Amino acid sequence: MDLVQTGYTELIKEKAKSLGFDDCGITRATELDDDKVYLKKWLDNKMHGEMHYMENHFEKRIDASLLVEGAKSVIVLLKNYFPKDAQTKGAPVISRYAYGEDYHFVLKDKMQELFDFIKTEIYPSLEGRCFVDSAPILERAYAVNAGLGWIGKHSNLIHKRLGSYVFISELVVNLELDYGEKIKEACGGCTRCVDACPTGAIISPKVIDSNKCISYLTIENKGEIPEVYKGKMDNRMYGCDICQEACPWTWKSRPHKEERFMPNPEVLKMTKSEWSELTQERFSTLFKKSPVKRAKFSGLRRNIDFLE
Repeated sequence: MDLVQTGYTELIKEKAKSLGFDDCGITRATELDDDKVYLKKWLDNKMHGEMHYMENHFEKRIDASLLVEGAKSVIVLLKNYFPKDAQTKGAPVISRYAYGEDYHFVLKDKMQELFDFIKTEIYPSLEGRCFVDSAPILERAYAVNAGLGWIGKHSNLIHKRLGSYVFISELVVNLELDYGEKIKEACGGCTRCVDACPTGAIISPKVIDSNKCISYLTIENKGEIPEVYKGKMDNRMYGCDICQEACPWTWKSRPHKEERFMPNPEVLKMTKSEWSELTQERFSTLFKKSPVKRAKFSGLRRNIDFLE
């Protein structure tokens, strides 16, 4: 690694933070050998439920170099989404990540600015792509390789300063840079996240059975929620933060400062009875730019009814 490229790395990290990202790490665009074995076993055991897209493009999913011709580096970006405010007590709960504007749009805009900066100011021959849940890539694994944290027993990335309430996005580019190193895992013998899951979805450390996961059941699942989970949903109507709430690394999480992630005040103040009376028209107004639209009105209505 020459001095010029090392300088490039610092410039990119500084620009990322100036754009509002909370951390940035870089790793080599290469095949993930260990994760390849884990992913295949997870898929073979049908733990992805109805998320059949997880079966597609297997080789690309574990090798970012196949996503961009000539790819050399994966620039991994973290964005804190922990909110300052919460919903009205007793109301059906929405996962914190869905309080504000859809993160796909927010992060894509910032990533494009970073990409343009690198191409204009650093490397005119830059080629690459921006990804925010928009490609078959094991983002958490690359974040670990970039030195941004470790995978907790709940399977989420844990960052020492930010905790696990972070969005992960990536730039896969044809520029060789200075790479980070893995840091030591720091969960120790703690099993708070495993013990907290009311549906037993964390069947072993870092292994999630999606079929039992509240996030999956309320979002990805398109059928009826199995009756076996009646009374076990902890009042969650869209997504779930239970395992993260139990994790000591999130207890000192600080509120984000991203204007576009600020929650809709109308959503926060709605009571249980108001959610019970939710209509299609009201849903469309409340969640116009929200990731909650992924569940559609019919899905959210199903979830609310199941909780009652």
